[in-house]
Amino acid sequence: MEKNKDQDNYRNEIYSKSVRAGKRTYFFDVKSTRSGDHYLTITESKKKFDQDGNFHFEKHKIFLYKEDFEKFKDGLHEVVDKVISLNENISNNSEDSLESKSFKNLD
Repeated sequence: MEKNKDQDNYRNEIYSKSVRAGKRTYFFDVKSTRSGDHYLTITESKKKFDQDGNFHFEKHKIFLYKEDFEKFKDGLHEVVDKVISLNENISNNSEDSLESKSFKNLD
């Protein structure tokens, strides 16, 4: 019975993309339902070690269905753009504060 379950899982995978990001790996998998609809799973995988040095993978998974694709994409773009903007402001403020410092009369 377990073999059939694995075969069904393999069959419904349409496309997969993995992205390594530091200590994490993200998997973006396009799958199909029995009725032929497509959906996306996003999995974050992180290698963890116990006290004995043995490791396991901690995984978190999101299922994203076709009716939510557009809203999810719009929300993701919005927050990514916001983070980029905030980081640019921090970087610019750091440069401004360094440039405005005078070290002339230190004696």
